[in-house]
Amino acid sequence: MSEDVHANCRRLLARQAEQISVLQAENAALRAENATLKKLVKELQRRVEELERRLSQNSSNSSRPPSSDPPSAPPRGGKQPTGRSPGGQPGHPGHGRDLVPPEKVNQIVVVKPKSCRKCGRSLHGEDPQPLRHQVSEIPPFAIQTTEYQRHRLKCPCCGESTLANLPEGVSDGAFGPRLHAVVAYLSAQGHLSKRQIEEMLKDIFGLLIALGSVVKVQQEVSQAVAPAVEEAKTFARKEPIKHADETGWKEGPKGDGQKGRKKAWVWVNVTRWVTVFLIHPSRGAQAARALLGDFCGYLTSDRWKVYSRWFLFKWQICWAHLIRDFTGMSELGGKAGAIGANLLKESKDLFALWHRTRDGPPDRTTSVARLTAVGQVRAGTLSRSTFRGYVGPIRRRVHQLLSEGRHCGTPAMEGKCREMLKVFPAFWTFVRVEGVEPTNNAAERALRPVVLYRKGCFGTHSEEGSRFVERMFTVVTTLRQQKRNVLAYLTQSCERAMKGLKPMSLLPGNAHKVAA
Repeated sequence: MSEDVHANCRRLLARQAEQISVLQAENAALRAENATLKKLVKELQRRVEELERRLSQNSSNSSRPPSSDPPSAPPRGGKQPTGRSPGGQPGHPGHGRDLVPPEKVNQIVVVKPKSCRKCGRSLHGEDPQPLRHQVSEIPPFAIQTTEYQRHRLKCPCCGESTLANLPEGVSDGAFGPRLHAVVAYLSAQGHLSKRQIEEMLKDIFGLLIALGSVVKVQQEVSQAVAPAVEEAKTFARKEPIKHADETGWKEGPKGDGQKGRKKAWVWVNVTRWVTVFLIHPSRGAQAARALLGDFCGYLTSDRWKVYSRWFLFKWQICWAHLIRDFTGMSELGGKAGAIGANLLKESKDLFALWHRTRDGPPDRTTSVARLTAVGQVRAGTLSRSTFRGYVGPIRRRVHQLLSEGRHCGTPAMEGKCREMLKVFPAFWTFVRVEGVEPTNNAAERALRPVVLYRKGCFGTHSEEGSRFVERMFTVVTTLRQQKRNVLAYLTQSCERAMKGLKPMSLLPGNAHKVAA
């Protein structure tokens, strides 16, 4: 009996051991599954935070353009209301329209009162100083068409027929140089599409022109200004201070399979007197080198990795982009948000000092000892050397905040801080080098007309079209910088091209010299 009991006990213990082993295996599996789920939850939480951060991005807290802002985006900050009524303020100098000089007046109409406005008696005589009232008007437009009748005459001696050549400077096409210039001007300066140009020429001038003819005229103008544009590109590469930026573009015909619309980029190089554009299929180093040359001068740009190839001590990173990044950091919340808010405060103090240095010459009667704080510095009274002294502590605090952000526990914040610390010296080149701006607004303003053109024309359909766009925007922007007449230059360039001559130079001070 006792043996049966022992046997039953052994069997029971074996079953219990087996059950315990199964439970241990299930427990281990559940623990592993629980760890996996915890890891997955943590990853999903991080992904949700990242997606929410992206969803909340707009032009004020990221590098996105204002045109991409959704309707729910907060309004962009503007000037604080002053409480004054709109319009000119007391003491503001007037800007009235000056009278046209008498030698430029086309017609003078003398208007005299016939009778006294009080008693009705007839009036006679002259007013030595009559009140001059001028009305300017545009005369009715009319296309002037000149017909050249080319005679073909037969030689009485040898019987050879000879056709008369067109006079020098006369186009062998159907349109003259000024019409060429107007078509190009409407395209680049007016941001009109080819169909809109066709309609405008018909409505205003009564000229019937085909879309194909508009394209041909544009290409002829493009070839006419090409030598001047190439000279300007070479000049811009050697300038001591540059601003660079790029934006997307589309090139090629629609619906052509692999040969259809290709992604390209419009690059811009803005210097003091010359601005050049380049449409390139790449956003990489090859395009940057073609536009900017080989690391010559100081460069202001955003933090796009291609620009990081520039010498660090000659590179100025745009503070407008940095402030947008700091704004995005301040919206993360927690420790990261506090660091971002402090970075914004330091940026505000930095630009308060910069504006007071930039906006006017220093007041030599104000001693440096009196300039003891940002709030005590009057506009235009901060010398360059004093400005550098004030920026020193700001620079150290910004570096400390970025170092803290590198270990704040928020991946998005940590990554940005690590990137910024790698190029930190390039934040402050404008403090050290006079003439270098802290922002890249010059390049961004230069690209805005190209963006407007892109919205209306959807890019270009060929490489020749891209060359027309980059050359025309180079001509228009450069001439506006130098306060030269765009239409007059284009007309002159087309006239010279029809005579087989090069255009006049786009370089400053060379308006009366031929392009090299």
